[in-house]
Amino acid sequence: MSEMSVTEQKKEDWMNSKWRPMMGWMYMVVCIADFVIFPILWSLIQVIGGGRVETQWSPITLNGAGLFHMAMGAILGIAAYGRTQEKLNGANNGGLQPTVFSPVPSTTTTFSGVSPQQPLTSSTGKPMPAQPAQPEL
Repeated sequence: MSEMSVTEQKKEDWMNSKWRPMMGWMYMVVCIADFVIFPILWSLIQVIGGGRVETQWSPITLNGAGLFHMAMGAILGIAAYGRTQEKLNGANNGGLQPTVFSPVPSTTTTFSGVSPQQPLTSSTGKPMPAQPAQPEL
């Protein structure tokens, strides 16, 4: 098997790493065009052409029961979930380092089931600020 050059690896890495944000930007541009720009242009063309607005703009992406928006929601949702899994498993950042906490016996437990003495960590493994005590309902 032949080895890939550094430039070939960079090209492949660029596409692999940028397709998720590109999909998000593309969806945002399509929504802005279909819900903001095209309706304004449609009304302006009618005013210039006939002097008054006769018909209303019908968004193209809502034709077919909004299948475009459902498909983009699925694509972006699955992509976000996949990227989260990649980050948790160590892609591009060395992975999360497991943090070992000594067990702290607690006699009080909040409504959420998390004892207030137990240090909480974020998804990056950094300690979170202390949460104020919540009253039980």
